[in-house]
Amino acid sequence: MATMLRLTTGRRRVSIDSLPELANFAVGSLLFGQFLGDRPFSWGLAIGSVAVWAALMGLTFFFVAAEDA
Repeated sequence: MATMLRLTTGRRRVSIDSLPELANFAVGSLLFGQFLGDRPFSWGLAIGSVAVWAALMGLTFFFVAAEDA
């Protein structure tokens, strides 16, 4: 049985405030962190980090649109 996540206004506001920071942290650590390590650059990790950033930002925009409605 699938259940839908229902957020209250307060929880949605916290998510809207926190998700962009989490997205920036993810791309910063996964993408730009590669330049600080001694391992070779990984295109898979770079693309994955940008995909995580895009997904989290998209989720933020989804919550903003739901709050405005």
